[in-house]
Amino acid sequence: MIDRTTGLDDPDVYDHVRPIDDALEPGVYRVVGTDADGVTLLQVAGPDGTRRHTGTVVTVDRDDLSAVEPAENPDGSRSPGAWIAGQLTGFYWSLRVLAGTVRERPIPGTVALAAMAVGLFGDPLVPLPDAGDVLLFLAGALGLVVLSRR
Repeated sequence: MIDRTTGLDDPDVYDHVRPIDDALEPGVYRVVGTDADGVTLLQVAGPDGTRRHTGTVVTVDRDDLSAVEPAENPDGSRSPGAWIAGQLTGFYWSLRVLAGTVRERPIPGTVALAAMAVGLFGDPLVPLPDAGDVLLFLAGALGLVVLSRR
């Protein structure tokens, strides 16, 4: 756990730190692993605190923890507009994957979409047991997930 008054003591996974010397590239790092020998860090923001996806992973020996200090979580600085834009972008890419899945495997994709549609809208037209519509919808959704993973 990070003691914010005295610095880095014994970090937990998901704590955030920043280097105070040139031992690491400047930025904000998230603790992603700890063991008896060291702490594994993932860079999650640049020097200005702006979120970035670098994929940079470093391990710091426990003896060298004095080279980092506690930092704020860069995810907390996102505006509501940026969050909504991120959600809409994710939804757009999910629809593109869905369309690609149905285009690549049209028969199983159409069957899965039809199962979802009947499960969602077919209750007055298709007599199903009480939980049948839910199970049919879930089966169709699971079918699309399986098809998109291939």
